[in-house]
Amino acid sequence: MSNSSSISHFLLLPLADMRQLQLLHLCLFLAALLGNGLIISAGACGQHLHSPMFFFLLNLALTDLGSICTTVPKAMHNSIWGSRHISSTGCAAQVFLIVFFLGTEDFLLTVMCYDCYVSICKALHYGTLLGSRACAHMAAAAWASGFLSALLHTANTFSLPLCQDNALGQFFCEIPHILRLSCSDTYLREFGLLAFSTSPFLGCFVFMLFSYVQIFRAVLRIPSEQGRHKAFCTCLPHLAVVSLFISTGTFAHLKPPSISSPSLDVVVSVLYSVVPPALNPLIYSLRNQELKDALRKMMTVSFQKQ
Repeated sequence: MSNSSSISHFLLLPLADMRQLQLLHLCLFLAALLGNGLIISAGACGQHLHSPMFFFLLNLALTDLGSICTTVPKAMHNSIWGSRHISSTGCAAQVFLIVFFLGTEDFLLTVMCYDCYVSICKALHYGTLLGSRACAHMAAAAWASGFLSALLHTANTFSLPLCQDNALGQFFCEIPHILRLSCSDTYLREFGLLAFSTSPFLGCFVFMLFSYVQIFRAVLRIPSEQGRHKAFCTCLPHLAVVSLFISTGTFAHLKPPSISSPSLDVVVSVLYSVVPPALNPLIYSLRNQELKDALRKMMTVSFQKQ
């Protein structure tokens, strides 16, 4: 019985024969770099951007950049050079970082939903409930939760004995595909841990759904039709991206192996690990006038210096 510690490398799913997928990866990667990079730059240059929503958006941009830079560059490198290899250490680092960034993102999305709920349904108490100290504590809790989750899953996954070969049916080191290489008894142990650990994420999703129900009820009471339309146009895209992120991520990690296939696995993994980092800057910044003004000012100053 071989152990994961004795394997020097893993073989990732090659994307060299999937030109459309390569192009999609490249476009989404560049979009994520540009969108999230602009948000971070605006935060660094715009000293007046101190609202709780922008503070959480800045943290979300950092997690988006971290998650997409963990998976896509290695996949593109392997595609260009016709390689499939990733070292055992590199694979463990990928697992840790992807769980860390995506776990943190889920908690941050929950906090941002709470911010939206308070701003609409508890507007008179907004300054009290979301002061600077409360925002800092919530952001720190999100990062700490993501770190602990990543540490737990990385340690458990790479302590399992492997009874199969080292070929992974995914373009990055995803926990379910590593578990398929392990023995049945240890697989069940880690799968149980995986199922248990998804409960906080599902709890976050339930909380977000409940919050959005309250938000929509409050929005429907707005007398102005223009005000209702603006609120719905802001909230519905948020809910759509959150639903896509959590539903596909949960499905990818809890789906039974019997319905798994290489094409399905790749599509689902792209939907939860690559698409959200590219869409989040657009969705969360599109109607943030304060952020758009800061970006416009930053770009104007940059062009004037040239």
